[in-house]
Amino acid sequence: ILGFSTAPGRLSMMAFVLNALTCALGLLYFIRRGKQCLDFTVTVHFFHLLGCWIYNSHFPSTLTWWLVHIVCTALMAAIGEYLCMRIELREIPLNSAPKSNV
Repeated sequence: ILGFSTAPGRLSMMAFVLNALTCALGLLYFIRRGKQCLDFTVTVHFFHLLGCWIYNSHFPSTLTWWLVHIVCTALMAAIGEYLCMRIELREIPLNSAPKSNV
């Protein structure tokens, strides 16, 4: 179903890309560590590969399937790591305690 020439194929590819973007936000809220984003991204895509293999009863062999998933893996890891690093590099507030006049 994945293909550049048909409308359903392009729609499926766009769905995979949007899924990668939403999963990058999931990395931000659940993982919160820039160093672990690539690990979790590869793990999620590996489980997806296993699920596709079991569901279709054969290993995915089309070039477009592999290209879409490599691009989505790279996109998810890069955006997730960028978002996590922005959170990690925020300034730490030093004066968080309320002031008291004694």
